[in-house]
Amino acid sequence: MTAVPAPAGGLRTRPRREPGRSSARAGQGRAGWAFTAPQVVLIGLFVLVPILMAFWVSLTDWRGRGSPFTGQVGFVGFDNYATILTEPGLARQDFMTALRNNAWYVLLVVPLQTAIALGLALVLNSRIRAKGFFRTAFYFPTVTSSVAISLVFIFLFTGGGAVNGLLGLVGIDGPNWFSDSRGLVHLLGDGLGLWDAANPPAALTDGGPLGLSWWDWLSGPSIALAALILLVVWTSAGGYMLMFLAALQDVPNDVREAAVMDGANAWQRFRAVTLPALRPTLFLVTTLGLIGTWQVFDQVYLISQGNPAKTTLTPAYLSYTSAFETGQWGRAAAMSFVLFAIIIVLTSLQRFLMRDKDAAAEKKAVRAAQRARAASSKTTFFQAGR
Repeated sequence: MTAVPAPAGGLRTRPRREPGRSSARAGQGRAGWAFTAPQVVLIGLFVLVPILMAFWVSLTDWRGRGSPFTGQVGFVGFDNYATILTEPGLARQDFMTALRNNAWYVLLVVPLQTAIALGLALVLNSRIRAKGFFRTAFYFPTVTSSVAISLVFIFLFTGGGAVNGLLGLVGIDGPNWFSDSRGLVHLLGDGLGLWDAANPPAALTDGGPLGLSWWDWLSGPSIALAALILLVVWTSAGGYMLMFLAALQDVPNDVREAAVMDGANAWQRFRAVTLPALRPTLFLVTTLGLIGTWQVFDQVYLISQGNPAKTTLTPAYLSYTSAFETGQWGRAAAMSFVLFAIIIVLTSLQRFLMRDKDAAAEKKAVRAAQRARAASSKTTFFQAGR
């Protein structure tokens, strides 16, 4: 330590910088950049640059011919965004219909696949026979080609398929699943006598937000979309099951044994011991599910192409058709960035809601203590200076 004279008497001390330590840190920094530079370059070239190019396309009227970066391509600003978000017309109606369909899809798929995956993981983490077989069987749909699974589901859910055959055994006349555009909420309300689905209430059909009536927003997923939901839940639950299973095996056994010694039953142990330990994995699974469900494309493309009556239309598929079928690349890129913004906002909201409140409070207290110490040391410094 070296003594430095204070301005008005007294001494204050400051640590002496060691040349060897600073040079070692600089060497570590250079080595770190040397190892990460190839990944940074690849991410920049194949992720960041294409994103910036796509954003430029969303601000133009490019039709897919030639380069979008020539002077012949007209710059339209945010007109493409206004067309799908604010301007009345077919483009806005189709995009809002796709958002409605996808919102119902996310609302059902994410909770269902998360709950089923967690339930399967809990079962396989217990003492049962043939664990290896069941793990493979439950995980197998995840690694199977989506094309093959979609073709199988087409045969299962046709009018004379196996699903309707099973329903017929219990006296239920099943629908022609992928050709039925009726909304499940409409049918439920009709069955409960809340309204007549053929003659909906005028209060729900006269107006509504974003170009669709309240009756349209509250229709629920169509029967065709419900079949797609069953397909996706069946194929995705196995992959998330493995994540939960790995997390369950990391839960300390002594904590579980202590809960048993305290007299906690199975539900209490799950709620107070297992579920808190699974919080990071639960956040990961729901976040991946949220991102994947908002980007659903291949099942819609293979099975329904947005039909019947656009009740299985999704923003990702609508963006594809706008670009490759109608040549409206600027509008398609704008749809993609609106979808990107929705995913970012919902993921951030989910992270806020699922945060560990105790850990957040502890970090807040630590930051407050650090600020208090910094303010105290600053005050002491100025007092010594006087």
